Amino acid sequence: MDKKYDITALGELLIDFTPSGHADTGSALFACNPGGAPGNMLTAVSRQGGKAAFIGKVGHDSFGYLLKDTIAKESIDTSGLVFDDECRTTLAFVTLDDTGNRSFAFFRNPGADIMLQADEVDENLIRDSRIFHFGSLSCTHEPARSATRFALEKAKEFGVTISYDPNLRLPLWKDAETARETILEFMPYADIVKISEEEFEFLTGEKDYEKHSKAFAEQYGISLLLVTLGPAGAYYYSADKANHLFTYDAQVVDTTGSGDAFMGAVLGQICQLDTDIADLSALQLDAIVDFGNASGSLASTVKGGIPSIPTTAQIRDCQKNIPLLEM
Repeated sequence: MDKKYDITALGELLIDFTPSGHADTGSALFACNPGGAPGNMLTAVSRQGGKAAFIGKVGHDSFGYLLKDTIAKESIDTSGLVFDDECRTTLAFVTLDDTGNRSFAFFRNPGADIMLQADEVDENLIRDSRIFHFGSLSCTHEPARSATRFALEKAKEFGVTISYDPNLRLPLWKDAETARETILEFMPYADIVKISEEEFEFLTGEKDYEKHSKAFAEQYGISLLLVTLGPAGAYYYSADKANHLFTYDAQVVDTTGSGDAFMGAVLGQICQLDTDIADLSALQLDAIVDFGNASGSLASTVKGGIPSIPTTAQIRDCQKNIPLLEM
């Protein structure tokens, strides 16, 4: 059956304040960049020709309207975006080290994104989607945790494929054990999971993802497990098909949004193939993950989340003209 949307995502939209040089006085300057993992990921889907929709909540403030306008300009359906009159839009200040890797300081006590109620979730957007995507940041607090669970139950009821990005941000959780338990509690809903190498170790206690991916996927019923490895590329496991693919040797400036660019590219390619995940061949999976690697690599060459997401043409050009970074 034809669907109106390729992917609908539920979660946070926020403002990333990213380093932007120094004032004449020497004080650090920060650029206001729209972001949030689900919004970044949907932008990747949209810029690569897919149809996307967003479900979430922002503050009734200038940042909230900036975020709505930003994703609307990316042709992302905003009918599921709700405005909160009491809580402000969540902000994140990003600091970068010499290699472009980032750390975050969040202003979310509470932020509007965690105030999403279950009765504010537009289940028609989920019903009309091929893939429903969520991350763990909507599971850190109530009422958004219950809203997320409601959406997932609806996705299951409607037979929609579910994608999950744990996207661990420990400062947003009560403690590490609560984070681990909650992230794993939501894992059985997922058909597709993107997880970083560090997150895999945090959740499983195991460093060797290649050795333990099969058991992890089988334990939670995951059809496609994607382990992102930063500059080393990505690894996938799906029904005894597995491979490690190197990424591209792009000049890293800011890794914010790179994982989301990877995920959006992967999900977009899966939608284009219109094949059950279990039926994807190793050759198809290699091509999907390679496309995702190129997208993530290019995103790391531009500061910010949404502003950094590449187009299909840019990704194909990267695959053709930029060498692999073999480590």
